[in-house]
Amino acid sequence: MAENEEKKRSLRVQLFWDPSGRELDAIGTKRYLRCLDGDTPYVAMNIRLLSIDTPEVHYPGRKKTSSWDEALAQLAEWIWKGAAPIDAGLAEYLYPKLATGRAGSWQEEQGRKAKAFLERLIRERLYDEGRRRRPRSVFLRVAEEPFDRYGRLLAYMAPYYTPEERAGMDRRQRATLNLLMVEAGWAAPFPIFPNLPRHEDLELLREVAEEAYRQRRGIWQEANGLTGYEFRMSVRLYEVTERLMNGARMSEAERSGWISRYCVDMTTREIFYPQRYFRVPPYHRVFVRPEDVNRAVSQLNLVPGE
Repeated sequence: MAENEEKKRSLRVQLFWDPSGRELDAIGTKRYLRCLDGDTPYVAMNIRLLSIDTPEVHYPGRKKTSSWDEALAQLAEWIWKGAAPIDAGLAEYLYPKLATGRAGSWQEEQGRKAKAFLERLIRERLYDEGRRRRPRSVFLRVAEEPFDRYGRLLAYMAPYYTPEERAGMDRRQRATLNLLMVEAGWAAPFPIFPNLPRHEDLELLREVAEEAYRQRRGIWQEANGLTGYEFRMSVRLYEVTERLMNGARMSEAERSGWISRYCVDMTTREIFYPQRYFRVPPYHRVFVRPEDVNRAVSQLNLVPGE
C-alpha cells in the first residue's frame, strides 16, 4: 500500500500554469444543435473541445479516413525499406500501426463511436437523461487563444449548474465534456501550450487518461490504433514520402514538415523533439508548437529529454 502511494505521488503533474482564459457561464439564446464530430459540438458556432483529440471520420476535408488504408499500408512498406524521412525510433513505433492495412478504417470506426458517445453525453448532461424538455445552458471556459485557425471557439464545455446545484456536487460530477470524453477512452488527451488547463485540472486529466488507457477503454481497445493526431501526422508523412519516391527534390524543412510539435512529459518536465514524442506515455503528453518552445521552457521550467 505504501509503495502504491509513493508511486502515485511520483507521477504528480510537475507543470504549474495559471491560464488567463475567460469564463462564459451562459450563452443567451444560443442552444445546442448537433454534433459535427467527436470533439466538435455545434452550439450556434463550432466549438473545439480543448485538451482532447478524437479519431477522425473525415480527413482531410470530407475525405473518409477509411480510404487511406492502402496508402498507409504503403507508407509502412516505405518505412520498412528506409525510404521515409523518419527517425528509427519513431519508425519502429509507427510501423505496426500502419502495417495492419486497416489504419484508416479503425480511425473512421472509432471516430464514429466517439461522436456517438459525445452525443450521448450531451443528451444525458444537458437534458438530464430526458427529464428536461429544453437543454440546459452551457458553461464555457475559453482558452488564452480563443479561436483556432478554422474559426472554432477553443473551450472547455460543461452544463451550467446553479450555485445551489454545485454546492452538492464534487469535481467529477460537474466535469466538463472534455474530461468525460477522455475518461471514457473516446478521446486522447491533447493539451497544447499555452492553452493548458489549470494545474488541478491537468492533474485530473492525467489521472483519468491513464485509467482509460490501462483499462483499454474506447480508442485504447485497439493496441495498434492511431490517435487522431497520429493519423493526421501519418497522412502528411505519406504525402511527403510519395513525393520523394516520385523523385521530387525537397528541402530538409519540407522533408520534416509532416511533424512539428514538441512533446513534454507533464510528470517530469522533460521536453522532447517532435519525432521523439512517443517516448512520453500518451496520458502524460503536453504539446508545444515550435514558435512557443522558448516561452514554454522558461515559464514551465522544462528540461531536455533524453
